[in-house]
Amino acid sequence: MSQSEQLAKRFREVLLTGKWIANTNFKAQLSDVTWQEATIQIHSLNSIAKLTFHVNYYIAGLIDFFETGKLDIRDKYSFDMPPIQSEHDWRKLVDSLINNSEKFARFIKAMDANKLSEVFVDPNYGDYQRNIDGMIEHAYYHLGQVSLIKKLLRDQ
Repeated sequence: MSQSEQLAKRFREVLLTGKWIANTNFKAQLSDVTWQEATIQIHSLNSIAKLTFHVNYYIAGLIDFFETGKLDIRDKYSFDMPPIQSEHDWRKLVDSLINNSEKFARFIKAMDANKLSEVFVDPNYGDYQRNIDGMIEHAYYHLGQVSLIKKLLRDQ
């Protein structure tokens, strides 16, 4: 298995199919969350919806970069989620995350080894592989939050 295929597999595990590290994934965690649950904020924690939006924001932004060569995502906008006011709104966000995750995994899988070691946008950002690894780690971090918030909501 190539390095790109391994990275794509790791990315898919945390977002779509995995059971290895966290014994779950985003798709599984979000599958039975209602829009009401998704939008509840416990204390100062972000809601499940905001965390879903946040992870999707970065994935969508990198897809856009791969397609256009322009990196337009900014940290300050990564939680600027439009209101979720219905199950339809919530499912639309979840579907966007799932579809973007599949698309991003395909981009990763298609990269050759030389591309993975190229500078990503700016030398300060490191190479493509470092940024893909960062996306995977970022997703695991927020998957843990989603899992805990979901548990807190349901144990009340």
